[in-house]
Amino acid sequence: MDRLILTDAQWAKMEPLCLGKKTDRGRSGKDNRLFIEAVLWIARTGSPWRDLPTYFGYWNSVYSRYSDWTKAGVFQKIFEAVSDDAD
Repeated sequence: MDRLILTDAQWAKMEPLCLGKKTDRGRSGKDNRLFIEAVLWIARTGSPWRDLPTYFGYWNSVYSRYSDWTKAGVFQKIFEAVSDDAD
């Protein structure tokens, strides 16, 4: 897919904050970058989760993971890391 939007520099700031690092028990982070791209696709298009392209995985799995990360405050930490001004 050629419509991915994360640069390597942006990903480098986000990656350490993601769930699923080798030190995180019971989680797999092998596709964290693709997962973030899926969330950005939803935000960018305004589409419902069910319309998520299959390239990103099963929509319900992506949504479930999104919900877990939201509850854990991961997106707030990522936003602060990539923002010029966290306020």
